[in-house]
Amino acid sequence: MISAGDFRNGVTFEMDGNVVAIVEFQHVKPGKGAAFVRTKIRNVITGAVTEKTFNPTEKFPTAFVERKDMEYLYSDGDLYYFMDNETYEQIPINKNVLGDNFKFVKENMTCKVLSYKGNVFGVEPPNFVELEVTHTEPGVKGDTATNVTKPAEVETGAEVKVPLFINEGDKIRIDTRTGEYMERA
Repeated sequence: MISAGDFRNGVTFEMDGNVVAIVEFQHVKPGKGAAFVRTKIRNVITGAVTEKTFNPTEKFPTAFVERKDMEYLYSDGDLYYFMDNETYEQIPINKNVLGDNFKFVKENMTCKVLSYKGNVFGVEPPNFVELEVTHTEPGVKGDTATNVTKPAEVETGAEVKVPLFINEGDKIRIDTRTGEYMERA
């Protein structure tokens, strides 16, 4: 059990049958009246963020979210297969569980599979990936204004905005959290 007075960023607990994580918290001690804890909490299953205030003495059962490294093997229709690197067990994960940033993951990459009580609710790809540019328009000489970008398609099929000097066949590093070009690899 965890009391609301012990809340910290990233703490997960069960509330009203849902698993929530603290995004932001603030202990408030007004001049008149009792103290309280103002929080922003995120439902780890749905991703919805809400604001809620708690009495510091309220207690909630802690929730242990398992984060396991698994290797992405292949996709078959709407199912994506991941392999546990320790037991070599393969598990299928439905496409709707994967986030938008999964479009940067190619086969044989290691991802973190998030589960609660055995139910998988999310997949976190690596923060940075190196992918090859498969298609982009050539940069036109003279287009040298600062921060000019052009669309480029990478080997996973995702589209990224890249600087004009990037050509087909170049390997680039992408931040999967924002979907932005970082640098040439």
